[in-house]
Amino acid sequence: MAKKSVIAREIKRARLCAKFAEKRKALKAAGDYDALDKLPRNSSPVRQHNRCQLTGRPKGYMRKFAICRVKFRQMALDGKIPGITKASW
Repeated sequence: MAKKSVIAREIKRARLCAKFAEKRKALKAAGDYDALDKLPRNSSPVRQHNRCQLTGRPKGYMRKFAICRVKFRQMALDGKIPGITKASW
């Protein structure tokens, strides 16, 4: 489990990104890079990092399921993810 402060920071970045998305898009289209520099740094979507929705783990993230590989395996073996079974041949 990741620290609560790190998870909160990522949530804050996502909120800021959504808040300033339209303004950022308009400034980029206008080519006003001075005004773009004055926006908060965390409002840039590049600064966001994908984290597991359940544990907050930053590595081993699977985009399709929005969870880390550890939780994915655990949930797949428990049958909690529909259509996913362990491979056997």
